[in-house]
Amino acid sequence: MILAVDIGNTNIVVGLLEGTTILNCGRIATDRKKTDMDFVIQLKLMLSIFKVKEELIEGSILSSVVPELTNQLVMAIKTLLDKKPYVIGPGIKTGLNIKIDNPQTLGADRVCDAVCVIEEYKVPAIIIDMGTATTISVVDKYKNHIGGMIIPGIKTSLDSLSLSASQLPYISLDSPKNLIGKNTVECMQSGIIYGNASLIDGLIDKIKEEMKEDFIVIATGGYSKIVINYCKNKIIYDPNLLLKGLYYIYKKNAN
Repeated sequence: MILAVDIGNTNIVVGLLEGTTILNCGRIATDRKKTDMDFVIQLKLMLSIFKVKEELIEGSILSSVVPELTNQLVMAIKTLLDKKPYVIGPGIKTGLNIKIDNPQTLGADRVCDAVCVIEEYKVPAIIIDMGTATTISVVDKYKNHIGGMIIPGIKTSLDSLSLSASQLPYISLDSPKNLIGKNTVECMQSGIIYGNASLIDGLIDKIKEEMKEDFIVIATGGYSKIVINYCKNKIIYDPNLLLKGLYYIYKKNAN
């Protein structure tokens, strides 16, 4: 059993994996003010809830897109398990060929997503990860990560709209009842969901057109489950892409 931790901009996802099977999964709010000891307490509590003893965990791996919290979590995991986790970054074996201008700038989350897709799906592939930001990654038929796009996330865009426009309320991300909204809330829901679905469809079509190939499309991240229902392209939803990617990378480095 391994401990896999992903530090995102909104949440820290903590998973316990036996192979690619996720035995338990929980979330901690991303708080940049917390210390390593704060995270030790939270991780201990989470393991207690999972009813898992620390000595049953053989090792750990961590990915982070929040550099200011990486060291705190590394130290917290070391305190908890008495050994440091592997950290996605320079020096870690991923098996992924990154063909962009500066490979070290590719987000750890996108690395993990791509590794899992190569292991479990066909290539070429388009990977859509909808969280605080929406990222699109393209893996070619030779299993190279060749680049992609970064777009403001759904909730990020919606909150910015409500903050900037005095008459627009903060709303929940519910599925729209109709394409053409009949009130402010419905108009906002339709605009953000149908708008993002159209954006995703448009970019998928553009990628296929430019690459002159057909692609398998895989989506992950909290908001993609809602949006892909409104897309015309066939999109596979895999909520555990990142955690499974962490497992595959752990095995490449632990063996």
